Amino acid sequence: MYSYGRKCIRMGVSPSDVLNTIGMYIGGGYSSDVNLYSKKYKVIVQARTDNRLDEGAFSSIFVRNSKGEMLPIAQFMSLERVYGPELLSRFNLFSSIAVNISLNEGYSTGEGIKAVEKVAKEVLPQGYSFEYSGMTRDEASTGSTTIIIYSMCLIFIFLILSSLYESLLIPFAVMLSIPSALLGSFIFAQIMGVENNIYMQTGLIMLIGLIAKTAILLTEFASEEHKKGKSIVDSAIYAAKVRLRPILMTSICMVVGLLPLVVAHGVGANGNRSLGVSVVGGMVLGIVALVLITPVFFIIVQTIQEKFSKKKAA
Repeated sequence: MYSYGRKCIRMGVSPSDVLNTIGMYIGGGYSSDVNLYSKKYKVIVQARTDNRLDEGAFSSIFVRNSKGEMLPIAQFMSLERVYGPELLSRFNLFSSIAVNISLNEGYSTGEGIKAVEKVAKEVLPQGYSFEYSGMTRDEASTGSTTIIIYSMCLIFIFLILSSLYESLLIPFAVMLSIPSALLGSFIFAQIMGVENNIYMQTGLIMLIGLIAKTAILLTEFASEEHKKGKSIVDSAIYAAKVRLRPILMTSICMVVGLLPLVVAHGVGANGNRSLGVSVVGGMVLGIVALVLITPVFFIIVQTIQEKFSKKKAA
């Protein structure tokens, strides 16, 4: 190729003119537009099909040199048959192939990502790796940060509750009631065949707020009764009895209000069902947790706190 370039220069022909002429006659190129019969047509310059299929056609294609002479292109080029891919795909400057994966019904994208990583470790030879693209790339990159965000949220909730109750132990009575509601959400989602997607995670955040709010009211009521002179057990039982009706009313209203999302159909039904199932399932089991489990946690935590307080006073 270098020798042909020097020959072009000696003959007064630019190598770019040679390449442009070949591209125009063989590949075709846009020239101009023409208006005909009240319509606009594009003019494409290209050699006839029968002239493009013959190697001898290059002897009939000419290029103009600096002196205005027309020279055949065949003397500035040669043809060699080679075999290779029609297109070369690259990703992050590395040679790559695109693989599209479709998930079976009932499996989430997170489970699909884990399956791909497992298969890649077992199948890919040494020196080969894989990367995600598009929305999957964003989901895979943010998957690890989700745990960090939830952990930071729990830490801030604990600090806020500690300042509210002026205790480092009583907030556990509130926070320990949340896992039971989350368990109900995941069990109900498994029964309904709902995948763990962004809609369900949004519902879980809303569920945590609802359960924690009600648990805070119950624990706060029990603490106030205990400060008035009642025993720990009597305070917890009294708070559970008094708060039973408000807990049932708010929880039932939430469940009934979200039932249309649970049985949603049509466009966007998957997101609606994921949100509704996560909250409804969590609220159903959360009612039991708030009425039965939260008072027990309060009794245990408050008893431990008073024992530590007596030891410090002694």
